Amino acid sequence: MLSTWPIRSKLLAGLVLLLVIVGLLSWGGLHGLYSYRSLVRSLSRRVPELPLANRFSQDVSDLRIALSETQAPRELELSGADVSPFALHLVREEFRLKLDMARDTLRQYQHQLEDNSEDDRIGDSRREWLAVKAIDESLARVAQLKEDEGWLLDEIRVGRLGTELEYLQGLAAELPNYLYENISAFKEEARHQYRTLLVLTWITSAFTVSMFALFVKMFYQWIFRPLRVLIKGSRRVAGGQFQYRIHLDTHDEMSELATAMNDMTSRFQDIRDDLDRQVQERTKQVVRSEQLASVGFLAAGVAHEINNPLAAIAMCAESLEDRLGEAAPADDKATAVVRNYLQMIQTEAFRCKGITEKLLDFSRIGDVHLQNTDLQQLVQDVTDMIRHMGKYDGKHLELAPGPPVIAPVNAQQIKQVVLNLVVNGLDALEPGGSVQIAVEAREGEAVLSLVDDGCGMTADVLEHLFEPFFTRRRGGQGTGLGLSIAYRIVADHDGAIEASSAGPGRGSRFRVRLPLVQNQKETNHRYQAA
Repeated sequence: MLSTWPIRSKLLAGLVLLLVIVGLLSWGGLHGLYSYRSLVRSLSRRVPELPLANRFSQDVSDLRIALSETQAPRELELSGADVSPFALHLVREEFRLKLDMARDTLRQYQHQLEDNSEDDRIGDSRREWLAVKAIDESLARVAQLKEDEGWLLDEIRVGRLGTELEYLQGLAAELPNYLYENISAFKEEARHQYRTLLVLTWITSAFTVSMFALFVKMFYQWIFRPLRVLIKGSRRVAGGQFQYRIHLDTHDEMSELATAMNDMTSRFQDIRDDLDRQVQERTKQVVRSEQLASVGFLAAGVAHEINNPLAAIAMCAESLEDRLGEAAPADDKATAVVRNYLQMIQTEAFRCKGITEKLLDFSRIGDVHLQNTDLQQLVQDVTDMIRHMGKYDGKHLELAPGPPVIAPVNAQQIKQVVLNLVVNGLDALEPGGSVQIAVEAREGEAVLSLVDDGCGMTADVLEHLFEPFFTRRRGGQGTGLGLSIAYRIVADHDGAIEASSAGPGRGSRFRVRLPLVQNQKETNHRYQAA
């Protein structure tokens, strides 16, 4: 299904896949960094509790030491000795200072607990808060027991203070233990999280590598491989292998480009083949023109040489016939035979002279005087004339109606071309056959088309059709000069005549193309020569 996507969608899918890879890698890295940062912050917040707890325990110990120092004044009092009020004041002040220091340390510890309440990764601090509450109450009781200045000399109060301070010492000793226990529990939790994060990191890395491999494969299949195939194919075509075709199965813009290149190559190959065909055709036409020119040159010489003897033969035969009429009786059988032979000599001599005149017409290179002529009407006149010839009864000659087609031509010569083509077409028909003629203007040319359903022509006949003295008429009739002369006339008009046939028995087609606008330079040259 992905192969049918356009390349823009494929690139977008590849970009999304790349973003997923980058996102996974970024998430893994950031998750590890933030986990480490959270661990460090938790430790940095909870660790300061330890020195405060230890200092508070030390303050409680100092309180107990200060309380023990009150034993000396009491012993002096019991022995009956006088106790200095200043000494009693110093002992009370020292105990008060130690108590204030313990309270201040406890307040700092409370503030630290309040700050740590936002992060409970290393266990919760509920037990610490309960201990702090008990310590606060114990300190309150201690402060209440020392309210009276005579408490130093009261054994009962001092004993209660000692008991309270011993209890307070036990509470203070428990504070670090709570944190140690939480850190131990957090160590196990961190180890579990580390293993989980390590496994997750490996899974993410493997998935990322797989996604990247998929991305590379897709990019190779969608971009690199098609480009390599296109470049390879274009180089082969540029090297002259025009039959080579590029095949891609991507079904995207790359495939469309390959199809366009294949179409272009096919079109170029067709154009090249058509050019080769036209070159061969033009070569044949040049050769045929040279042949016609050579034959025309020879025909002109031969015709001039033959005309004089033919004229002499005809004149002598006529003179003999006249003298025979004067010397011999008219009813003599021998005379009649001789007269018949003399007339036959004259007839055949004039027939030979007609052939030489055609040769002279064929070989004559004269000026073509052009004037605008309606070819539709010209062809109509020729067909009307032929329809009245009895020898073509039973054969159909049809001219397709159409608008006037005006072209600069020599009307008499073009009539001769049309007459030759029509007569050849009718001679090739069986009774009931038809010749279809059409005249139209097409792409700056006047096109005369003549189609018959007669005997058709082979490829060999088509190749030699316009050569002089080549004929395939039934019964050996004709001189074989009609189509040669027609070809020469059309060529003098800067036109072209083409013949085609599907084969013997499948009819023939002739097409005459004449320019609607005569080449002005060529026309001026001909008029100047005239």
